[in-house]
Amino acid sequence: MQEVSVSAHQHLREQKIMPLFVSYLIPAVLGMVLMSVNIIIDGIMVSRGVGANALAGVNVSLPAFSIIFSISLWISIGGATLYSMALGENDIPRAQSVFTHSIITAIVVVLFITMICLWNLERVALLFGANEVILPYSVDYLRILFTFGIVYVLESVLSTFIRNDGNPNLAMAGLITTAVLNIILNYFFIFVYGWGVQGSAAATILSAAIGFLVLLTHFMRKDSILKLTSIRWDWTMLRHIIVIGFPSFVTEFAVAIVTILFNITFISYLGETGVASYAIVNSIHSMMLLVFLGVGAALQPISSFHYGAELFDRLKQALRLAIKTAVWLGAVAIIVGYFGADYLILLFGVESEQLFTMTSVGIGLFFLQYLFLGYNMVYAEYYQSINQTGKSLAIILSRGLILLLPLIWILPNWFGATAIWLVAPTAEAITALVLFIFVRRNKQQRAVMRPS
Repeated sequence: MQEVSVSAHQHLREQKIMPLFVSYLIPAVLGMVLMSVNIIIDGIMVSRGVGANALAGVNVSLPAFSIIFSISLWISIGGATLYSMALGENDIPRAQSVFTHSIITAIVVVLFITMICLWNLERVALLFGANEVILPYSVDYLRILFTFGIVYVLESVLSTFIRNDGNPNLAMAGLITTAVLNIILNYFFIFVYGWGVQGSAAATILSAAIGFLVLLTHFMRKDSILKLTSIRWDWTMLRHIIVIGFPSFVTEFAVAIVTILFNITFISYLGETGVASYAIVNSIHSMMLLVFLGVGAALQPISSFHYGAELFDRLKQALRLAIKTAVWLGAVAIIVGYFGADYLILLFGVESEQLFTMTSVGIGLFFLQYLFLGYNMVYAEYYQSINQTGKSLAIILSRGLILLLPLIWILPNWFGATAIWLVAPTAEAITALVLFIFVRRNKQQRAVMRPS
C-alpha cells in the first residue's frame, strides 16, 4: 500500500512547482467562480419565475446555506490538511483514518443540526428575518434544504479530499456538473413544472447529489488511497481536525457579521439607496472573494503535503508563487473596477442616477482592498495548511473583525459617508503591513540562527 501511495503522489514530490501549482489553481478558481455565478442565476430564476416575495423568502433562507457550507468547510479543510500531511509522511493508515473521521463527523453534526432546525422550522425562518408575507416561501425552501442538506455537505467534503488526493480536475468536474445541472433543473422545476421555491431548493439538492455521484468515480482509480476504513475512534485526531479547520469556519462567520454591520452603517448614513449600492458592490465582491479563496485552496494541498514530507524549499516556492498570483489578480481587479465600474453596474439594471453614481464611486474605493486581500488570504490559508492555526486565525480575525469594528465607526464619523467604502481596504492594508513585518522579522531571525 505504501508503494502505491508514493507512485500515486510522486508528481507532488518531483513536478516543478509552477506547473504543479497551476494544475491545482485553474480547477480551484474555476470551481469557486461557478459557485458564485450559480447563486446569482438562482436568484434571477426565482425572481422571474415566482416573484419578488419568493425571492425575498429565498434570500432570507440563505443563512441556512452559510451554516451548512461553514460546517462542511470547517471539517473538510481541517481533515484534508491532516490527510495531506499524512500523505507527505507516507502514513497511509493515518490518512485513511483522517478521511473516515471527517466523513463520520460531518454526517453526525449536520444531521443533528438539521433535525433541530426541522423541528423548529418556522422559528428558524423568523430568526433569519422572514415576516408573515414571505414566511411560507422561506419555510418551503428550508424544509427541502434541511431535509436533504447532508447531500450538499458530503459533496463539499468529498470534493476537498479528492483535490488533496491528487485529482483536482475531478473535483472541478463535480462542481461544474452541479452548477450546470442546477441551472437546468431550476428552469424546468420553476418554469415548466411550476414547483416554485420548492423547485429551486429541489434543483439545488438534486444537482449536488449528481455532482456527488461524479465525485464517487474517484474511487475507481487504482492509484487512489482515499477510502473509508474501520477505525477505533480517535478523539485527539478529531480535535486536530476541528482546531485546524476552525479558521475556515471563522472566515464564513465573519463575512456574515461584516455584511450586517455594513448594512446598518449604510442605512444610517445614506438610507436605502446606500444599502442598495452596497448590495450591488457586495455581490461583485462575493465573486472576487471566492477567486482569492480559490488561490488559497490551490495552495493548501501542496503546502500540507510538502510540510508533511519536509520538502521545505519546495514549500517556500509554492508560497511565493501563490502570493504573486494573488497580488497580480488583485491588481487586475482594481484596474477592472476603475475602468469598468459603469459596465458592472449596468448588469444589475440600475436606473436611478443617484444609485448609479454612488455605486460607481463605491466600486472605485472598495476595490482598493484587493491589492492586500489576496496577500492576507494566502498567508492565512498557508498557516492553516501547515497546522499553525493560531497565526491563521490572527490574520482572519484582524482583517475580518478586530480592525473592521472600530474602523466602521471611526472613518465615516471623521471623513464622511463616502469613507465607509474605505473601511475594508484600510483593514486589509493594516493587516498586510503587520503581516509583512512579522514575516520579514521571522526570516531575519532564522537567518541569524542558521549556522555559518
